Amino acid sequence: MSSTNALEVLIQALRRLPGVGVKSAQRMAFHLMQHDRDGAEALSMALHHAVQNVHHCARCHTFTEDDICSTCLDPERDATRLCVVETPADQSALERTGAFKGLYFVLMGRLSPLDGIGPKEIGLHKLMERASNGVVQEVILATNFNAEGEATAHVISETLKSRGLHVTRLARGVPVGSELEYVDLGTIAHALVDRR
Repeated sequence: MSSTNALEVLIQALRRLPGVGVKSAQRMAFHLMQHDRDGAEALSMALHHAVQNVHHCARCHTFTEDDICSTCLDPERDATRLCVVETPADQSALERTGAFKGLYFVLMGRLSPLDGIGPKEIGLHKLMERASNGVVQEVILATNFNAEGEATAHVISETLKSRGLHVTRLARGVPVGSELEYVDLGTIAHALVDRR
């Protein structure tokens, strides 16, 4: 493989990242090769290590190097509350708030029939098993507020409610510190309807 081809392979690999187009991938590749070869080597080693060692938690499906993640093993967590999220990034965002002390179930996606993603692909049967374990008292749906996230929340909610489980959905509303004139109309409408 010539050096030009190796560089093109690197650029194409970087384009796999979300939000990275040709120009951004080229800038990153050229920067790494020209200014930060040690950083490129460290990135390569870190990626290799992660690919070899990171897998899904046997209980919640988040990423971990162990069979069961540290959150699921934490005896201080409230096992009666199970928060359902789409991705490990969503779980991380909720954790950073410090407001939730329960456990999680990570779907690793959301329902999207047009893309061939149905209940089986997001592990709905595993969620049902986990939520029906006799310990969980409340399932909190924290899927995104877009069409697929809403559809996913609806299907999960209906399925869990049919089994007699208590299901809640994250509230949505006006962001803290925002001014109403700059908030989109859908958010304002939901905030009015869901007011408390």
